[in-house]
Amino acid sequence: MMKKHVEKLFQDSIEVKKNILKSGLVNNLVTMSHISSKAIQEGKKLLICGNGGSAADAQHLAAEMLVRLRPNNNRNGIPAISLAQDTSTITACGNDFGYDLLYERIVNTLGVKGDILIAISTSGNSNNIIRAMKAAKEKGIHVFGFLGCGGGRALKFCDQTFVVPSDNTGRIQESHITAGHALMELIEDQLIASGFIKLQ
Repeated sequence: MMKKHVEKLFQDSIEVKKNILKSGLVNNLVTMSHISSKAIQEGKKLLICGNGGSAADAQHLAAEMLVRLRPNNNRNGIPAISLAQDTSTITACGNDFGYDLLYERIVNTLGVKGDILIAISTSGNSNNIIRAMKAAKEKGIHVFGFLGCGGGRALKFCDQTFVVPSDNTGRIQESHITAGHALMELIEDQLIASGFIKLQ
């Protein structure tokens, strides 16, 4: 019984990814990569945010740009910041202003016109994510939504989207990290091909 449950989880994850391939969403990732690599070559950066597991994904992807994404590609860092920063910043904002303002405040403080905000939300309805997206739009920051559940309220604030065709949080998150890895690899490849970053 337990084995069948685990097998079903894997099969469900595979089916969601198959549906993504059929939907043409991969083209959206390619478009995001072109916008991102151009922005980085112009001195801009990636800002990445999410809640819970999506916050971990944001940190994961930012680390792979700042440090190293693939073992064979030793290179200089690529500018990316996870907005789920240190516990002092998170708890200070939560205590003093409210958690809903956390990412909005950081976008307003660190974001500049031409940056990229990658907002990760399985529901597309997280208030702190939506406020960050609104702030980004007002500053002329490109907004990419990694979403699920049809996109939710966040959909209308996105310039580009990757909406996983599922309502299951686990399956959405699994697809988000696959898509995130694909996007970071495409950005890295383009920056290397352009000569903007060199392999060491």
